[in-house]
Amino acid sequence: MTQGTNFLGGRILVVAFEGWNDAGEAASGAVKTLQDVLDVVPIAEVDPELYFDFQFNRPTVTDDDGQRRLVWPSAITYGPVHPGDPSHALADDANLRVSGDNVGNIYLLLGTEPSRSWKSFTAEILDAALASDIGGIVFLGAMLADVPHTRPISIFASSENSAVRTELGIERSTYEGPVGILSAIAEGAEAVGIPTVTIWASVPHYVHNAPSPKAMLALIDKLEELVDVTIPRGGLVDEAAAWEAGIDALAADDEEMAAYIQQLEQARDTVDSPEASGEAIAQEFERYLRRRGDGRDGRDGQAGGRPDEPWRS
Repeated sequence: MTQGTNFLGGRILVVAFEGWNDAGEAASGAVKTLQDVLDVVPIAEVDPELYFDFQFNRPTVTDDDGQRRLVWPSAITYGPVHPGDPSHALADDANLRVSGDNVGNIYLLLGTEPSRSWKSFTAEILDAALASDIGGIVFLGAMLADVPHTRPISIFASSENSAVRTELGIERSTYEGPVGILSAIAEGAEAVGIPTVTIWASVPHYVHNAPSPKAMLALIDKLEELVDVTIPRGGLVDEAAAWEAGIDALAADDEEMAAYIQQLEQARDTVDSPEASGEAIAQEFERYLRRRGDGRDGRDGQAGGRPDEPWRS
């Protein structure tokens, strides 16, 4: 990408993978929300036999109108029914309409992180992106971190592309350590001339077993800020409020958990105070990133989470 090129001026692929990059199902949940409200259809799909260990990512059986069938782990790219046309949306009801000049330029990639052959998988994904004339890729990810559920979800956007960083006013990540499939595809995309942005959400690690609609909302908010679309939230706002209230109720019955959350709140408020510099905030986020690369996980190796409860240790 050359200086002065408009990242938002072409077709944008929004990507999320279930698995290690998807704490609280926040990233995949955000893309599924887009899938529900955008008028998109499948345009490419990888062969599951090539990339997945079915003993690790097992197929599931569904019953749809009396027809039972297996659903295999995969990765599917979706494209707009009316490419480039902002006038079409999923519903005529304005409350359900996705708006903005980029509506007809939004493509989606949703899948399960592959078990093997990441280089071949990356090449296949990028071939599909190039065939669809994708001009930029936005990756969504979520990690488990030492953050309180009672505060706004921490979001960090970065890019390896200097022109994109200048255009969007975002930073370059300095993280070093283990990575997921997002990083492999991002490096490959930049190598073939497709600029990329990555958006990470921090999910409270002490609730790692439950989906986090609050983190989904935070990712959608940031995506909406960076990309020229207005995305309806549906029931996510109410679900996020219920999620937070549920954790409040659990903490009310556990003094140690409540005290631990209070410590996290104090730490977060210090970082968010006017006295805290932008550099300090970035360093705090990098600390979260390094922790997620410690090899410990909360469920099926997802997002570097932790199965332990720190307030009990």
